[in-house]
Amino acid sequence: IVIHSQEKENSDPDYIPINSRFKCVQEAEETLLIDIATNTGCKVRIQGDETAERLFEIPDEERCLGFLSEVQSIQEAHLKASLPEPKDSTSWHQVEKNLPGLLQASPSGALGFEDDFNALSLEDKRNMQNHQTGSRREPPPPPVPQNRQFHREKEGTSRDQPKVTNTMRKMFLPSTQSGQREGLIKHVLAKREKAYVNLHNFRFFVGTWNVNGQSPDSSLEPWLVCDTEPPDFYCIGFQELDLSTEAFFYFDSAKEQEWLAAVEKSLHPQAKYKKVQMVRLVGMMLLIFARKDQLSNIREIMTESVGTGIMGKMGNKGGVAVRFVFHNTTFCIVNSHLAAHVEDFERRNQDYKDICARMSFVTPDDSLPQLNIMKHDVVIWLGDLNYRLCLPDASEVKSLISKNELQKLLTYDQLNIQRTQKKAFADFTEGEIKFIPTYKYDSKTDRWDSSGKCRVPAWCDRILWRGGNVNQLRYCSHMDLKTSDHKPVSTLFCIGVKVVDEQRYRKLFEDIVRIMDRMENDFLPSLELSRREFEFENVKFRQLQKQKFQITNNGQVTCHFSFIPKLNDSHYCKPWLRAEPCEGYLEPDESTDISLDVYVSKDSVTLLNSGEDKIEDILVLHLDRGKDYFLTISGTYLPSCFGTSLEALCRMRRPIREVPVTKLIDLVSFPETLCALCHQEKSVLPLGSLDGEEASGMPLQVPKEIWLLVDHLFKHACHQEDLFQTPGMQEELEQIIDCLDTNIPETIPGSNHSVAEALLIFLEALPEPVICYELYQRCLDWSHNSRLCRQVIFQLPRCHHSVFRYLMLFLRELLKYSEDNNVTVAMIAALFSSLLLRPPPNLMAKQTQQDRQRAINFLYSFLLAGDEE
Repeated sequence: IVIHSQEKENSDPDYIPINSRFKCVQEAEETLLIDIATNTGCKVRIQGDETAERLFEIPDEERCLGFLSEVQSIQEAHLKASLPEPKDSTSWHQVEKNLPGLLQASPSGALGFEDDFNALSLEDKRNMQNHQTGSRREPPPPPVPQNRQFHREKEGTSRDQPKVTNTMRKMFLPSTQSGQREGLIKHVLAKREKAYVNLHNFRFFVGTWNVNGQSPDSSLEPWLVCDTEPPDFYCIGFQELDLSTEAFFYFDSAKEQEWLAAVEKSLHPQAKYKKVQMVRLVGMMLLIFARKDQLSNIREIMTESVGTGIMGKMGNKGGVAVRFVFHNTTFCIVNSHLAAHVEDFERRNQDYKDICARMSFVTPDDSLPQLNIMKHDVVIWLGDLNYRLCLPDASEVKSLISKNELQKLLTYDQLNIQRTQKKAFADFTEGEIKFIPTYKYDSKTDRWDSSGKCRVPAWCDRILWRGGNVNQLRYCSHMDLKTSDHKPVSTLFCIGVKVVDEQRYRKLFEDIVRIMDRMENDFLPSLELSRREFEFENVKFRQLQKQKFQITNNGQVTCHFSFIPKLNDSHYCKPWLRAEPCEGYLEPDESTDISLDVYVSKDSVTLLNSGEDKIEDILVLHLDRGKDYFLTISGTYLPSCFGTSLEALCRMRRPIREVPVTKLIDLVSFPETLCALCHQEKSVLPLGSLDGEEASGMPLQVPKEIWLLVDHLFKHACHQEDLFQTPGMQEELEQIIDCLDTNIPETIPGSNHSVAEALLIFLEALPEPVICYELYQRCLDWSHNSRLCRQVIFQLPRCHHSVFRYLMLFLRELLKYSEDNNVTVAMIAALFSSLLLRPPPNLMAKQTQQDRQRAINFLYSFLLAGDEE
């Protein structure tokens, strides 16, 4: 390359040889805020052998791309020196068990793919690129096709921070195109999978049992060995493994080992098995076993759990899952325990949707998108789904059972009704039920429930599936096992698994690479977007808004798109925004919809309330080897009392939406630390900062919102069964939040459970918890002494002190009716300590089990004693 300086007319030109040490990088235009349709040109950084790096701007984009293409051709011609051929391997498609990533390169890179391509040195990249484009290429392990359908029936309340993947990096180095080629080749191979796989049948035993907190008291062989031929896999789910308070709050359970040992002793004697994975959340446990001779074909094993109990946290209800790849078929096994009580079928539907929305498997390889439940070839869902019969008369149901009129009874089955109405499990299949209901029995007997509640029999325990090539061989209950008030259920599946044909796969790989070589030299990728501006009106706390747009590949080659971070940003979008999918591949003329989701959670509400953040963002949609497209996000946000400080709320006698915006910003601006306030009783804001009605009186002792919620529960919910243990309904929670933000109601809408959860959400969203961060460590250190505990509470600012005392008075009153509401001191202490006594954000990840126990002990001293203050 010859460089002439315009500043020095008579100076000699600089010559930079294009050799193995030559670098040429296109700089990303990430600082642009809009996508200018005209030809904008580009910037290129060049560094030669022993010369300083230089930045050049080429005004014409086409000339820039032509220049870069020419540089690449010269480099490739220069680096044609032959490298040693890779050794052939008879098992080149095999992937070692438990290795991360969908594709693995050999240590030498001989398979032609490197997961972290950007981490290689420039020299290594060039050598690898030259190595890959040589006459002899080894194909990588076969890719597992991603299920393109993204099934999200309802958005969950947990929003994960968007991931930044390797493919999102904007860098054009001619030799690094192998990183892009890798993804494209994976994509095309996955699309043409049928050309190189054969279906082989394998037997999967799937079982579920709610063991009602009991320990195993007999062999499990009548359940686990009811087939003559041994299965290849066991997928075994338990619910209510442990009903103790300790287990409820994530402590270890001895029952885990008891039931694991019982299962291992009772597996089919005609085969040898090894545990593949185990996952437990409180009482839900899922075990996966496989025959030892199949272990080498299992890879990419991941686990996940979702609690759908109160606040979406408590694991008394929810789901656990294991996903894995067997040969070339992806499996996801889900074990769930959904909400109880006959009338609460809508809550069960909500639990199901919540698990679907929030269950996400994070792959070890950051360059791969997260996987949800439905992005698998085969999904098996088992558990105590708790759907009942819409028949209130237990004697009528028992009479129909005795007459064997099961099909008539099943027309009243809530799960069948909800599936027909597509309210839950719409895409799943269930085999024909020919066994009597599995719930509820007197423990240790085959006798229907004879307690005072006299529960109506129901098919609570179910097994469903979705996906192709699944054949159910049987579906039955096991009446011989009488440990629990439920009977175990099992099914046997014959599943067609995709097994790779090595020769056909190798030939297809070579064909794809040849075609790609030709296409890449002739065409550049291009996209067409249906819209680029999005406005979200009246965004509210915890209320999801979605807008969709379509992108179409209007170029001649397969393209890869991804949202990338703007300059100096670590994420591609703000915390309240998400794009789904955030990356993907498109064939020529193929289109896909992208959903932009706006959801304000507790993590983003405070900045929006204070005006420090707005519903404004720019998204950069990047096209590998192509241009960037810029999307403008704007909108209006309606402030909420949720996520507003106690000090500010005590200054507001009117609902937050009635407070003028300028005054609201003054009110909610609070110091970063309350250290100065922890030794004096005064409000954050001096009286002089407010005028008019708000300043005429003293601040409220407690925020009116807390008083309204607590007063409602005190008047209406002291006798409510399972208070603070049963989650509220999402629609009712939205109504309660709106109600508190817009007026001062005489009554709070919604059920007692929804009002109780609203109180917990309010406390969790406080930017500074009731017990200030500054005093957190002191509370833990003094938790052993009730007198010292009271002493530290007196050091709180006035409104924090008042709120704490008010809540303790209410909770002590609630505990007087524990026989009715099932509320215990242990449960209340564990639940409220996590909200009132939170570790500072910088210590959250370091919180130990001992710290959590000390926080619980701190609250114990106030719940067990009278009000001595």
